[in-house]
Amino acid sequence: MKLPITITMKPLFHPQQIHDPFGDPGVFIEFMFDRRGLLFDMGDLHPLSPRKILKISHIFVTHTHMDHFIGFDHLLRIILGRDKALSLFGPPSIIDHVGNKLASYTWNLVENYSNNLSLKITEVHPTGRKTACFRCQSGFQREEFNWAESSNSILLDEPAFRVRTIMLDHKIPCLAFSLEEKQHVNILKTHLDKMGLPVGPWLKQLKEAVMREEPDEMLVRVWWKEKDKVKERKIPLGKLKANIIKIVPGQKITYVADVIYNEDNAQKIIELAKGSDMLFIESSFLQRDARLAREKFHLTAQQAGHLARQAEVKHLVPFHFSPKYTHQGELLFQEAMRTFRNSP
Repeated sequence: MKLPITITMKPLFHPQQIHDPFGDPGVFIEFMFDRRGLLFDMGDLHPLSPRKILKISHIFVTHTHMDHFIGFDHLLRIILGRDKALSLFGPPSIIDHVGNKLASYTWNLVENYSNNLSLKITEVHPTGRKTACFRCQSGFQREEFNWAESSNSILLDEPAFRVRTIMLDHKIPCLAFSLEEKQHVNILKTHLDKMGLPVGPWLKQLKEAVMREEPDEMLVRVWWKEKDKVKERKIPLGKLKANIIKIVPGQKITYVADVIYNEDNAQKIIELAKGSDMLFIESSFLQRDARLAREKFHLTAQQAGHLARQAEVKHLVPFHFSPKYTHQGELLFQEAMRTFRNSP
């Protein structure tokens, strides 16, 4: 039972659940106007096409229970033999887990590969980051980076967006993540027409210049093809910003999986998810089975709905339903949504 997802504005990020709520957790985020994607958790990845897997630049793993990590081998099989730099973030010991998976294969011929795949793995600790790299042409031998002291919640910070994390309790450390577009740059099509300017790849470059906060005096190259000839104009960035651009608050997507409901976890989740356009959150058990949920360090659907309401999110996406409720998924969905909407 895949749940419909609707977003009113034209978003930069296009989230896709890899499975229905009973399958392995995971969300693929595709970028609008860019051949790029992000991945949150990597359970069974077979439903994702190789085309989408090859777009992935960064992976964010909550923890390494099998249903959140078994897809590593499938992903490696798709990207092996390609020039690609892939970054992966996860909880303490993620470097050992990746290293052990790589060590289970024989790599005696990879020095002949002309392409060099590299995997950069970063462990998130409460007081810092530990990073290692595994490169294909060296047989995926582990290369250590220096320990970096940090209490910053930001894992990835780019001109257009950032990814934050928190560490939660699932009887082991378990991460949750928030993908935040810093601001959304809209192109006003009618104003574009009034200026006699064409749509095209130059608009992506314009948006990037706005996000980098380039000076208004900077000349933007506006170019297009006309009868196999390239034509261009150069217009000051400030003029384009004043006439064809509208800046609005950016999109925010939060992903929470596998946590016990307690005061500390709840406060962290509410703070991370505050104001999200979309919250993906596990809703494993019905509230009538709250004791079982607590024993297994999972949330109930009612608890998930309560957290979403407290965080004032716009869209709630419950997932990671326990197989105990096979063919009864609608009960979990309704309980979460009823609590989220604060209805009896």
